[in-house]
Amino acid sequence: MQPELAHVVHDSEPDYTRSLFQFEPDQKERIYNRLVFLYGPEEAKKSFPKLERICQVFYAHKPVSLRERDRRFQPSERFSEKDVILITYGDLLTGEQTCPLKSLAAFCDSFLEGNINTLHLLPFFPYSSDRGFSVVDFEQVDPNLGTWDDIWDLEKHYNLMFDAVFNHISSKSRWFQEFMNCNPAYRDFFIWYLSPDELTKEERSKIFRPRTSDILTAYQTLKGPRFVWTTFSADQVDLNYKTPEVLLRVTEILLLYVRHGADIVRLDAVTYLWSELGTSCAHLAQTHEVVKLFRDVLDAVAPEVSIITETNVPHDENISYFGDGANEAQMVYNFALPPLVLHTFYRQDSTTLSRWVEGLTLEAETCTFFNFLDSHDGIGLMGVKDILTPQDRQFIIDKAQEHGGLISYKSAADGSEEPYEINITWYSALNQKPELCGEDIAFQVKRFVASRIIAMVIQGVPGIYLHSLIGTRNDIAAVTTSDQRAINRTLIDEKLIKQALKDPLSKVSRINRELGRLISIRTQHRAFHPNGDQRVLFVDPRVFCLMRTSPEGDETLLVLINVTPEPCKVKITPEQFGIDEPRWHDLVSDMQWHLSEGGLEIGILPYDVIWLKAGEGVEDDLDSLFDDW
Repeated sequence: MQPELAHVVHDSEPDYTRSLFQFEPDQKERIYNRLVFLYGPEEAKKSFPKLERICQVFYAHKPVSLRERDRRFQPSERFSEKDVILITYGDLLTGEQTCPLKSLAAFCDSFLEGNINTLHLLPFFPYSSDRGFSVVDFEQVDPNLGTWDDIWDLEKHYNLMFDAVFNHISSKSRWFQEFMNCNPAYRDFFIWYLSPDELTKEERSKIFRPRTSDILTAYQTLKGPRFVWTTFSADQVDLNYKTPEVLLRVTEILLLYVRHGADIVRLDAVTYLWSELGTSCAHLAQTHEVVKLFRDVLDAVAPEVSIITETNVPHDENISYFGDGANEAQMVYNFALPPLVLHTFYRQDSTTLSRWVEGLTLEAETCTFFNFLDSHDGIGLMGVKDILTPQDRQFIIDKAQEHGGLISYKSAADGSEEPYEINITWYSALNQKPELCGEDIAFQVKRFVASRIIAMVIQGVPGIYLHSLIGTRNDIAAVTTSDQRAINRTLIDEKLIKQALKDPLSKVSRINRELGRLISIRTQHRAFHPNGDQRVLFVDPRVFCLMRTSPEGDETLLVLINVTPEPCKVKITPEQFGIDEPRWHDLVSDMQWHLSEGGLEIGILPYDVIWLKAGEGVEDDLDSLFDDW
């Protein structure tokens, strides 16, 4: 992310003495047509002035300096090689500060050492269940975490990603309580029926579900029972975007997040945003149109702010949220990557991963992947449904279960249950307990770091869950029948982390040292820019091999990662390189390699990571020294 994009400061009060914001003619036409598509001409005429008023209020909070900055903004440099995103709950860390958000700020400032520049703050709003994803009030910070001032303190040092949980709202929210009170203004904010039989068996069978619970939940309202659409749980009531007022209220909240410091807005579970009987209620054209409208609004009033979509679905459906590369999300979660990396290390074979990476394409230089391996949720399996065979998917599941993992299920099209995600920490997914496998900590950390580096080197912006900074193991004691994801949500004691860091031989210290060093190197090289070219080299199934080139074409890096516990030797021919450069310098080990007529022969130790830079070596430094002398 461009350095000047951080630390956005909007005025606390609107300034209406300045000229009001007006959509440009092409923006107006585009947004109006989207409203027509969603609601028809009559409703579009009513809704457009309301939407423009919302944008005018937002823009009146924007000082002149930020307006000028908007005009200098370069979309192709929205993300860069310097971007690494840390995923965390606001209260995942327990410290000595007066509130969790202050503890998080203190921890990040001392622990991240400048290697991570963006924080993804999982929902930090008041909530009633699902660890923050049943939002009671979209507009307030959970007082148990802190205040908006604490969010601003984080914004001073980091770019921020906010969660926009716009698919549903808590049953304890004011909006739903007004529905229960039969307030006519909220009558159509939700999807409801007088009887569950109004939703036929055939209609139910077509609905794509991420859960096995019933789609309808009974609630007793002022005027009797209502059966309400609940995609995820009885406490998470779907919003009805067929009602224009819902879209307008949500758009207002979207811009409120920008005013409070959001640089990236994560559209949670956007797959299920729009429901239409007789369809799967997933990835509908209306859903994509709403995402496009959000993008249009941000492009008009806050062009530096990005949208990222979270859609745990097969890869082709997932990347559909790029749109044409310029009209939907600037970034999508790369859901296929985590299970593919697990498959690679479990099979000790990079072939499937390499073929998949070889086929990755981006619609435009203004969009990219969010390359994550773990998060607050489990390791989703839907992303590889059309990539890995059923046998390979079952192999991953079996191996993960051997490592203490749990499996969550969803309803399949035929009414049966199918595996949806693996609930496990990433460290446990890669490593069994030493007493069970006879491996020492140093070897396990090396495997763990090697796996994480794959997300760091392929095109996109890498992300890392806070627990992977310290190599947390499965928290089986925290698991309940209703919350298997608690296995990967253990509270972290800041004192214990600091103590572990003092011991250079501890797991935490080793991970911090090795992973931190590689992240630091990554952020200094344009070849890792999201818009840099990438080319897969098939040199040996035991080695994941990738060439990255900077957008300017002036830097080339050759990445090699041994995905096995055995040493190996690979040979890369000049034809495979595609460039005529005899000297290569390993940025990781500082060793020099020379290309001979037969090629470049490289010995790679178990789980070694090698980053060779073309045309750079000790000789360059010596030549410079003699020139100066």
